[in-house]
Amino acid sequence: MMKERLTARVILLDPDDRILLMKGRLPSDPAAPGAWFTVGGGVEPGESMVEAAVREIREETGFTDAEVGPVLWEGEQIHHDRKGRPVRVMERFMVARCAGGVPSAEGWQALEQEFVDDIRWWTLEALTACEEPIFPPDLAARLATILAG
Repeated sequence: MMKERLTARVILLDPDDRILLMKGRLPSDPAAPGAWFTVGGGVEPGESMVEAAVREIREETGFTDAEVGPVLWEGEQIHHDRKGRPVRVMERFMVARCAGGVPSAEGWQALEQEFVDDIRWWTLEALTACEEPIFPPDLAARLATILAG
């Protein structure tokens, strides 16, 4: 049976409607070019989706003031762990807002320190024009819908 991992993914917005994205590589293919992706990560046992989102925001950005909304959409991907075993990653995407500012990497765990290459705020225009890989691939279109209300 394939291992499953439930994850809280966060569309983290600042007061200027910019989205915070991280750029990193998969542990199963560390030499591959990186991709931009949303803040977030695994849901711990006993944690609600919102609790997981708040914790991940704090760990990955240092921001402690985020207000997290409900799950807007779900996704699923198959990734591989370091040993090449498939893992079904069940993603739950939520929007959160915070005061913004410069993100901190102080709370990053070893995996993030090793595989995350960048973290920065993006305008919708910059995201739409980005030619690097972005996950999920339709993030710019989804962000446009979110910002339109």
